[in-house]
Amino acid sequence: MMDATDEDLIGDAGQHAAPPNGGAAELLNVGQEEDIQGQMEEFLGPQAQYNEEEEERKYYRRKKLGVIKNVLAASFGAMIVYSVYMGLLQMQLILHYDMTYREVKYSNLGLENIDRKMLMGINVTPIVGLLYTPILIRFLGTKWMMFLASGIYALFVSTNYWERYYTLVPSAVAIGVAIVPLWASLGNYITRMAQQYYEFVNYTEEHVQEQKKLPKGACHNYIIVFQSVFNFIFNLSFVFAELPMRLVLNKHLHDSTHILANVKICGAEITGVIPGFNTTVLVNLPRSMLLIQVESILMGFAFLAMIIFLVLCGPAYRPTEEIDLRSIGWGNIFQLPFKHLRDYRLRLLCPFFIYSGLEVLFVVSGFSLSYGVCILGLDKLWLLIVVYGLSSSVFSFLCLGLLRFPRWLCLVGGAVVHLVLLVALMVFSVEPNQPKYLGPLLVISVLWGLGTALNKTGVSTIVGMLYAEEKERLDFVYTIYHWWQAIAIFIVYLWSNMPMRAKLSILIATLLLACYCYSVMERRVAKKVQHRLPRIPRPRHKVKGYRYLEEDNSDESDSEEDDEEDERRMEDDEHVLEGMGAEDRGEWGQDAGARGGDSPRIWRRGGKGQQRRWEEADVEERGRREEHEGE
Repeated sequence: MMDATDEDLIGDAGQHAAPPNGGAAELLNVGQEEDIQGQMEEFLGPQAQYNEEEEERKYYRRKKLGVIKNVLAASFGAMIVYSVYMGLLQMQLILHYDMTYREVKYSNLGLENIDRKMLMGINVTPIVGLLYTPILIRFLGTKWMMFLASGIYALFVSTNYWERYYTLVPSAVAIGVAIVPLWASLGNYITRMAQQYYEFVNYTEEHVQEQKKLPKGACHNYIIVFQSVFNFIFNLSFVFAELPMRLVLNKHLHDSTHILANVKICGAEITGVIPGFNTTVLVNLPRSMLLIQVESILMGFAFLAMIIFLVLCGPAYRPTEEIDLRSIGWGNIFQLPFKHLRDYRLRLLCPFFIYSGLEVLFVVSGFSLSYGVCILGLDKLWLLIVVYGLSSSVFSFLCLGLLRFPRWLCLVGGAVVHLVLLVALMVFSVEPNQPKYLGPLLVISVLWGLGTALNKTGVSTIVGMLYAEEKERLDFVYTIYHWWQAIAIFIVYLWSNMPMRAKLSILIATLLLACYCYSVMERRVAKKVQHRLPRIPRPRHKVKGYRYLEEDNSDESDSEEDDEEDERRMEDDEHVLEGMGAEDRGEWGQDAGARGGDSPRIWRRGGKGQQRRWEEADVEERGRREEHEGE
């Protein structure tokens, strides 16, 4: 007995006795676990140094800086694209005009005929832009449309490495196709950035957090600022476009005495561009390697513009908004630009749209050649364009005055300046090769740049202000705006052989009509005359997948009225179910499923989900009954 007891005691002691190191290890593990648990609680718990409001402010500050970066990137990208395009086109047309260049380099190619067809492609093709521009913008997106259009301009630059009919003419037609989509995308993009900036500044407002429609006039100030910045940067393209002319071609030009030897009169009395202009304007031909180097530099800048649009420009819409914009149906996208022309505001602004295109093309092709080159010589062409570009760029900031003054001030001010200049040009006729008129012509260039700055910035700003809260309509509205400018391009192409006074008369008549129509529009807006806006259909997502299998899928509804009617019927059904027993409810649900299985009313607005809930309720009720009977 004693032996057994001793053995038990020894066994118990052996079980409870712990080795010296083992106890320390267990204590160490317990301490480590407590440390880890304490660190996790400290990490997952509320941070004393974390300030949610401050972090939110920092986040939206970064968002606002991103919007400013987008505006500057889009402006510089557009400026580089048009600097390259206008500079190369000017150099190309002067070289191809020279008879010696054509005879020596391309004797049997017919460059003169190719140039005519190339200009036809650039000027005529945009008149059909209203048909496809909204579809391209909705399908590709605003940012990608700008990127693709800049790639088409780069394609035009690349074709000048191999000047042939099958390279120059198709690329010119492609540019004509891309003009309206590019400018509609740019106008849409700048206005969307103003809307986004307002949302990021007022991120605490309830209507911004719920992504509701913006209040009337909420983002007008940002539209004015962003449009002024855009036009300030873009108008510098006229300056940089003259660098190839100034640095390369001017060294190879004849003096004005030779070039203007057969010209009799300049200014308002001429017909055409410059009758009697010498067909040889080059003293010696530029080296082919020099031209290749110039084209390579221009090609590099064209690629730089593409990279700017691709990398630095952020998206104009959220991904879900982009999907909704595309999901209204291609037929609706095609029709909506025409339906928006029912809006009296757009109709009455159309004359200003046309004039804003006419006046820029006139100063570049009409005034600079028929007045500037004819009076001063071809070597002074770059100076007139540079002065005009600098003037229109600097004076674009005058439109910031709309932050304080009425919005009609810019358009009316620009119209008055241009009207005075047009009347002065109607009576301005002198003999050719008169360098003493350099000062007056430079003054006219400066004043015309002032009018252009007020006109272009004012029109873009007013269009943005009228439709600032309608972000789903911006692409249609800017498409109409720039399509009418494409009509102006076509008019300038047609009038090239008309008398100068006839051209000036068309400009004056268009300007006066534009001012009258604009005054009518402003009066109607002040009286709050109701305008007609076409209804944009709700998005229809036809994708079959798990993302669109939710019970309440509002995207499958036909219209808002149908949605409201279905909701009322569903609420009535639920009230009826609450007052019914389980057996009657199950039978009624089955009958409803049998009756409405093929009905659009049941399968629309969550009909499937409602029927599924009835079936699940029946199964649960049967389960309860079986359990109760088993007990």
